[in-house]
Amino acid sequence: MSSSAFSSLSLGKNFLANLDSLGYRIMTPIQAQSLPAIMQCKDILAQAKTGSGKTAAFGIGLLQQLDVQNYVSQALILCPTRELADQVSKEIRRLARPIANTKILSLCGGTAIGPQLASLEHQAHIVVGTPGRILKHLQKGSLRLGQLKTLVLDEADRMLDMGFYDDIMQIIGKAPQHRQTLLFSATYPDEIKNISQAVQKNPLDIRIHSQQDSVKIEQIFYEIQKCERTRTLVALLQHYRPESSVVFCNRKQQCQELADELWQQGFHVLALHGDLEQNERNQVLVQFANGSSSILVATDVAARGLDIKDLKMVVNFELSPDPEIYVHRIGRTGRAGKKGLALSLFAASETRKVNRIEDYQQSPLRIENSASLKQRENFRLSPPMVSLCINGGRKNKIRPGDILGALTADAHLNGQQIGKIDLFDQQAYVAVERPIAKQALKILSEGKIKGRRFRVKKLR
Repeated sequence: MSSSAFSSLSLGKNFLANLDSLGYRIMTPIQAQSLPAIMQCKDILAQAKTGSGKTAAFGIGLLQQLDVQNYVSQALILCPTRELADQVSKEIRRLARPIANTKILSLCGGTAIGPQLASLEHQAHIVVGTPGRILKHLQKGSLRLGQLKTLVLDEADRMLDMGFYDDIMQIIGKAPQHRQTLLFSATYPDEIKNISQAVQKNPLDIRIHSQQDSVKIEQIFYEIQKCERTRTLVALLQHYRPESSVVFCNRKQQCQELADELWQQGFHVLALHGDLEQNERNQVLVQFANGSSSILVATDVAARGLDIKDLKMVVNFELSPDPEIYVHRIGRTGRAGKKGLALSLFAASETRKVNRIEDYQQSPLRIENSASLKQRENFRLSPPMVSLCINGGRKNKIRPGDILGALTADAHLNGQQIGKIDLFDQQAYVAVERPIAKQALKILSEGKIKGRRFRVKKLR
């Protein structure tokens, strides 16, 4: 038995069977180094990027300590953004399948607080949320941490960057002193050391360096004139023709303007930034993840928690001044042993940023001339799927099987033509292959789901 296999841990048969069904067989480095200590209730200070498997590491650990007969909040996970909190909640729900009656609740800002108050009338075993909304519930008395066993600070560096230090310390002040504290951070600035010293007890220090992963990612830099930035981006898309790509911008205004310009040029593109309402953000993430849009233009903060398993290409439309952010950006491609492609644009005035990246990675960078790119006239990236939005969700007791059943009943459509199905409280989204989108829309609009009619619309 391999020491890096999940079966080497003291986990129940049903739990291991569920991990196996989810594809968890061999532990990633962060899981192998942290899980034994987490299961022994030790504090952890870990440097690990998004995509390293850290969610499963702390998720599996805290689930082993859960007393499901006791309906009190036993674990609290703080995340910097709603997107990451939603992703973490979904992953822990999947991990918790073998543990009957586990209640997991997501509490984030940007959504109405009323339904959250109703959900908290019976305390959840595990709470995942953003610092501002968690603190508000603590102040109202709707969330109680008196019997908290485990506190997780996920992507702590980003929470500090976003100004959440005071909120985090107030939240910790309302938690029991005798608890387990797990701190995960993609970078390791002095502020992380300081907060660890303030809230942890003899933590196990774990560093998972990402330079080794960058070997699987082909990195190419293109020097351009400032006025050529958008034209060169279009040339990159025409030359490499990626099925899916994320384009990073430094500012949210630039993000939206670039998305609008690419859309006018015929590309199916979506923007993800801090000015979007929660429903809009959910919709954007769903469309990109299910193959209904080819290009996502995003800011760093908005893209925290973005987890696309087979992302073909990442483009730095503008370089960040921080080389660690560059490594974090490109680490979204080339996952699960697959090769990735990371392209970066820079003007002569940004050469110092390129030099910092080269020094940080301790390897020379490949710089190409954009004139080598093969442009194709009238070329468009057409996503293979189309998303349909149904105005009913979890609150209407709709399950993915109900939607799939409505589409495939009477052999109208083949189940192989139906893609990802995402459920939210008030909406559901289903991806269907582009050639059958009109037929699928008609079936759902004129038919019934669980005996009821729902409004359905096709997203652009």
